[in-house]
Amino acid sequence: MNPVEKNIEKSELEKSELEKSEFGKKEFEKSELKKSEFEIERKYLVKKIPAELANYKCKKISQGYLCTSPVVRIRRSDEEYYLTYKGSGLMIRKEYNLPLTKESYEHLKEKIDGRLIEKTRYLIPLDNGLTAELDIFEGDLAPLCLVEVEFKSVDDANLFIAPDWFGTDVTQSGKYHNSYLSRFENS
Repeated sequence: MNPVEKNIEKSELEKSELEKSEFGKKEFEKSELKKSEFEIERKYLVKKIPAELANYKCKKISQGYLCTSPVVRIRRSDEEYYLTYKGSGLMIRKEYNLPLTKESYEHLKEKIDGRLIEKTRYLIPLDNGLTAELDIFEGDLAPLCLVEVEFKSVDDANLFIAPDWFGTDVTQSGKYHNSYLSRFENS
């Protein structure tokens, strides 16, 4: 466990995260909305970074949070800009993305709470058409690395067997949400 992971584990876990997770699951199961409006993902620490990262597509990402409950995020991904709303939950969350101009992003960036998170995201193909999104954090969140996999269904997420290079499954811990990390005091 690296120093950032140790500090996160020491921090206080929000008691409502499990309730949000159960609520999010019930909300998803009852919803008449299309599944594409939901993000279904699992998140892991990284045991070993895959060799030859340069062979994979990558993006430079900077993101900040205007609000963390509910989550309202701005993101720059290479030269694309977005405003995102995320609902509560852990593995299953509502998610809406709206495009922003560079000027709007720069204006909103001045209003974020906490740190601007900077990371490089590598897109690593997995079996069954899945993609591992490996985030290597920069700045004071380094050397933290997280990997996420998005799924089309809850069943697919629950049946997923992680590759050997994935570490501990932290899907059910809100402490590894980027919105939490944006406010996390790493000392």
